[in-house]
Amino acid sequence: QVQLVESGGGLVQPGGSLRLSCAASGSIVNIYGMGWYRQAPGKQRELVATIIIGGSVSYLASVKGRFTVSRDNAKNTMYLQMNSLQPEDTAVYYCNADIYQSGTDWPLRYWGQGTQVTVSS
Repeated sequence: QVQLVESGGGLVQPGGSLRLSCAASGSIVNIYGMGWYRQAPGKQRELVATIIIGGSVSYLASVKGRFTVSRDNAKNTMYLQMNSLQPEDTAVYYCNADIYQSGTDWPLRYWGQGTQVTVSS
């Protein structure tokens, strides 16, 4: 079994910063791609940032220059450093990972449970 656990969410004032973590544990051979999504009330889930095993990253246009995604392969953990947060960044943030497990030829996608980020004065 594989688990993804997010942490680091909370309440922050506009202009503030938060750092989210997504830790994968369990029967893991390798992790190919990892990503952060968010879902605000009444809106569809949107892709915020991705990072693949070679280090290539991509971002949602509205967070470019403010958010930075990174990963520590030795710890099977991905991070999202969020700076200059704005009220429109308020959402539940989810991580996912495409994970190779022993005995499989293709990766399976796993999701975390989500962590709330609220930006408000």
